[in-house]
Amino acid sequence: MFLSDILEIFSRNKLFNIILLFISSIILGIISLYFASITVGNELFQSYFKTPIIPILNILPCIWLVFLFWFITRRAAVSFAISSLIVFGLSIANFFKLQFRNDAVLFGDLFLIKEATNMSERYKLYITPAMVIALVVIIVIIVLLSFLAHSEVPVTARVIGVISCLVLIIPLKIVYLDDNIYDEKTNNTEYINEWISTEVYISKGFVYPFIHSIKESIKSPPDNYDADKASALISQYEDANIPENEKVDIIGIMLEAYADFSVYDQIEFENDPYEFYHELETESISGNLYTNIFAGGTIDSEHGFVTGYCDQGSFRAKTNSYPWYFRSQGYTVTGSHPSYDWFYNRVNINENLGYESYNFISNYYNQFTDGTTAMDRILMPEIINLHEKHKQESDSPYFSFSVSYQGHGPYGTDQNYYGTDYVKSGIYSEQTENILNNYFGSIADTNVHLEELVNHYKESDDPVILVLFGDHKPWLGDNSSVYTELGIDLNYTDTEGEGFKNYYATRYLIWANDAAKEALDNDFIGHGPDIGPYFLMNLLFRECGWKGPAYMQAIDEVSQQVPVISVSGLYMQDGVLTDELTKENQQLVDNYKFMEYYEQNNFHYNNLK
Repeated sequence: MFLSDILEIFSRNKLFNIILLFISSIILGIISLYFASITVGNELFQSYFKTPIIPILNILPCIWLVFLFWFITRRAAVSFAISSLIVFGLSIANFFKLQFRNDAVLFGDLFLIKEATNMSERYKLYITPAMVIALVVIIVIIVLLSFLAHSEVPVTARVIGVISCLVLIIPLKIVYLDDNIYDEKTNNTEYINEWISTEVYISKGFVYPFIHSIKESIKSPPDNYDADKASALISQYEDANIPENEKVDIIGIMLEAYADFSVYDQIEFENDPYEFYHELETESISGNLYTNIFAGGTIDSEHGFVTGYCDQGSFRAKTNSYPWYFRSQGYTVTGSHPSYDWFYNRVNINENLGYESYNFISNYYNQFTDGTTAMDRILMPEIINLHEKHKQESDSPYFSFSVSYQGHGPYGTDQNYYGTDYVKSGIYSEQTENILNNYFGSIADTNVHLEELVNHYKESDDPVILVLFGDHKPWLGDNSSVYTELGIDLNYTDTEGEGFKNYYATRYLIWANDAAKEALDNDFIGHGPDIGPYFLMNLLFRECGWKGPAYMQAIDEVSQQVPVISVSGLYMQDGVLTDELTKENQQLVDNYKFMEYYEQNNFHYNNLK
């Protein structure tokens, strides 16, 4: 009997086919594990196998996927090719997202396909030798399967197989979404910084944490949620009108990665990039803004400010927000993000949040940049120009909220691109010195144009309030290398140390020109409370003397008693960080979560066009 005859016999043997597919699935899972670890190194890859549950949880879905497609297609090679396209494709996407944005691919990112496909326009993608090797391995397996796996699967067996795979989702769901398994059983922190969420993610591989992220992507009601109770809590109030003579224009700007590093003694400045901002704080109500994100996730702070929601949804349908309220009060509601409209799907989400118009590269800023992202030298003057144009065309009050792009990491490591030394040389490593100079160079440039904007409104007779805040702390080197070199504690779960503040705190300020101070009878100067972005609008309305919409009134007490509600499980209570609230404050937080969920799912501005 010839070799070809022997192979033909084996290729039609079902057990042989199953073994081949099983081995191929394991190899695919291992490839995914390798690319999950590659940003840290081989030590992390090897560490996966020291905790066997990690490779098991990453490989099992690969096996499940391969066999599901085998039962559907009847072709082993086809089933492995489809499964590889999914698993390897997502693994490579995760690799690049980690490289460029210090952020892992989550299940929710699948809903932002346009953003993913356009990412290559902003970043220079490249092929590594490891990618080539992995691709060759996958192709070889596909070719081998096409020659060695020809077993015919009867229709009945195929149907039973598909049903069995689908039934397995139930127990797998319990395992893969279990927080105890994710937090404790797969703990693997030897080679990563356990305080950096993206590193915790990749410490568990990719396939497993990706599936676990479904829990975050599909929003569930809070524990013991009672819609009737939530409705009753909000219904105690009615939307209050803003008095006509108090309808001042409001211009909000969220500054990308803008944080005040002058608070750290470890940094010695040669030139102070914060000089103007510190002067402006003395003319404003200012304080610490505790975000729920670090070095990425801009959209969380952005949406928190305009909705009052700490735990946010997808906003893929019209959702109650403060822009909708301003529109109900006769305000023109607009804003700018001088980058791509598909980023975070803002082009659709902003409309659902009540913006009447929004200016992106595609519909406005391309005239200044030839289609590239606009920096603050363009954004700040255009915020003024757009406002002035509005005043010429309309008598309506104006609410504008813009999101800058300047300040977005990564910051150059090979040289100082701004040409000015902001930190003293010879103190830090060359890479850290360059990162700091480039970050502070961006800050200093932002402040130049911010000063021009503030001076414009100082001279204006129109009442205007500016609300400025940073969205999150900046990326400062791979694996937070600059923070590590400077000895800045990032332990955000420690209630006793400075890690929580170092990890989450940026700054905010509320500034009013003389006309606005007179209209609202408030000097808008003083030290503001520590607060989360989801309560910042509450603070603004209190300072303006406005009651606001019913939802804002209903959550105002919790915004003052527990002004920070962190995703880390910590709270700010009586100015102190704690993981345990008083009974009264816990009830306020529970009620807030009820109202937040209810408000997100019961849109009531249908009368507005």
